[in-house]
Amino acid sequence: MTDYSPLLSGVPGIAHGFGNKGALLPTPLQPFRNTLPEKKQVHGTRIVDIHQAGQQCGEADGFFTREPGILISVLTADCLPVIFSRKDGSAIAAVHAGWRGLLDGILEQMAKRIGQDDDTANWVASIGPAAGACCYQVNQELVEQFQQALPLPAELISPTHRHLDLAAIAVNKLNALGFAAVDHAGSCTICTLNSDPRQPQRFKYTSYRRNSHRRAQDPNHPGIKGRNQYSGIIITG
Repeated sequence: MTDYSPLLSGVPGIAHGFGNKGALLPTPLQPFRNTLPEKKQVHGTRIVDIHQAGQQCGEADGFFTREPGILISVLTADCLPVIFSRKDGSAIAAVHAGWRGLLDGILEQMAKRIGQDDDTANWVASIGPAAGACCYQVNQELVEQFQQALPLPAELISPTHRHLDLAAIAVNKLNALGFAAVDHAGSCTICTLNSDPRQPQRFKYTSYRRNSHRRAQDPNHPGIKGRNQYSGIIITG
């Protein structure tokens, strides 16, 4: 079952969704697949303005548009997908934010882009399914890098030893950047089990981390190439 944001569901004139293994591209967005811009996500901070369907974006991890009928999305398999909308549905955006993007400031770059001709107070944001603090274990050096770089409580960044809470970090950043409201749709991509009896897979989401562990145990286990989930949004009005 596709995940939806209660916040974004209340915005007029848009459609959105967060994909999973049952529907990598959320069902309501599938009719617009051929409008998707072409891009290469590189865990960077570059934001691109989208003006036309199928636009060539090069290397980019954030996308902004005021154009109706163009689906913008990001692909993830543990990183945070964050999708944004102006409260009146007249402009939308999407960001791919892994730990590198969070540290390097991609959310700040999106706020800066919005601030060129608007105010983040007119926007809402939703964080989609991603690796949760329950499962996202990293090395202590990375935890300390976050704790030294960000003005947040250490226990918020890492609620348990050597685990990062990417969603909590993003929520706090977005609130500090002045967005009107932020919510969190979906759950941990690593451990969330499939609850849809119509789908045969054990886990709900594609997970790079879980797949890597399986491939370490069994080199013949297939990789996830081509199976990342889309989080997308489109102005339909």
